[in-house]
Amino acid sequence: MGKVDEIEIRPATIEEMPQLGRLGSYVFGGAFGDGPDNVITQANLPEWTLCAFVGDRMVASSCAIPFTMRANGEAVALAGVSTVGTLPEFRRQGLARRLTTRSFEDMRGRGQSVAALWASQAAIYQRYGYSLATMNRSYRVDSVDIVFQDGDRGSGTVERLDVAKGYDIAKRIYIEYVADRICYLHRGQPLWLNNALAPKAQDGPIHIAVTHDSDGQPAGYLIYTLRSGRVDHPARSQEMLIRDFAWLTSDAYRSLWSWVACHDLVGRVVWSNAPIDDPATELILEPRLLNTHDHEGLWFRVVDVVTALESRGYDEEGEITIQVTDDPVAPWNPGTYRLETSPDGAQVSTTTRSPDVRLSVKALASLYTSFRSARQLAAWGLLSGTDEATRRTDLLFATPHSPHCSDSF
Repeated sequence: MGKVDEIEIRPATIEEMPQLGRLGSYVFGGAFGDGPDNVITQANLPEWTLCAFVGDRMVASSCAIPFTMRANGEAVALAGVSTVGTLPEFRRQGLARRLTTRSFEDMRGRGQSVAALWASQAAIYQRYGYSLATMNRSYRVDSVDIVFQDGDRGSGTVERLDVAKGYDIAKRIYIEYVADRICYLHRGQPLWLNNALAPKAQDGPIHIAVTHDSDGQPAGYLIYTLRSGRVDHPARSQEMLIRDFAWLTSDAYRSLWSWVACHDLVGRVVWSNAPIDDPATELILEPRLLNTHDHEGLWFRVVDVVTALESRGYDEEGEITIQVTDDPVAPWNPGTYRLETSPDGAQVSTTTRSPDVRLSVKALASLYTSFRSARQLAAWGLLSGTDEATRRTDLLFATPHSPHCSDSF
């Protein structure tokens, strides 16, 4: 085992970034490339890193990518945590905790009041107050089974575009689509190119289908690829992989699914990152044929309680007093806070009043994103308060859409 008696924790320099790539390539088993100039190195800047060094050797790493997240109508500064890893000979010596503790301090100093990550192992991050915030819904359906139970196929006109012609249209639709949602990220061009528009030779060209409403205005898009020989079917061997799907009206949603159903040679349509409140299971005639599967999504953490609560959007006017009972990694968070909300904004102040509800910082993350309701948390012993206070908490934190993030980082 390596010794960490003289450990130095600091950001990497530009000259040390190849070490970040090599460390990540080993820790993640080549998932992001095996060389020093892999995806990990290319997707991060030195100032986003926080690493542990023994001498001039990098032995542990973490990164905090600066994002902006939608939070029920408001924009919140979010740290996208990635590339967290320690070389095995330096594990079990507290390096991950030291990096995490320091990184939360740095995030708070930068005004990043919340953090999120895609967990390699949930057990690691629950220790540090992260809570599951989203679920990804996956569909695998034959094109012939895309039939609406009420017969309404949508009335939109669908146009297929290449990336060059469709990108700006999709971007405008996405901005409107996520405006009142929660956990979606503001997308700059790099985020588009690394996710929905990432080229993958094995999947073929990327297509963008855009539906227009009766006034000719773009009302939704579908980003997908199409490949033959993927399905063991004598007449429908093609597979369509849906990369991204956004719609501004129910008619646009139906019109795009109907566009997919027009692909008569497609024996399998796969959409692996639908939001948990996607309406397909209510609209499709035989929802069992969607082969729906829900799987773990984004993990979320409140870094700075006051700033996070004030930055979020709320639809109702009211007030609640919340006690955050513990936070061993971010000691500035425990306390009792009076939250006053309205559609015009929120105010948070510390108070000596008796709290209406009590919960941990981890449970607060579930409530903040509306992934869990106060009533659920109370039923599971993760929130305490009277029935009236619990009901009022749910009213204030309710959102019109379930939390979702369709971008990996």
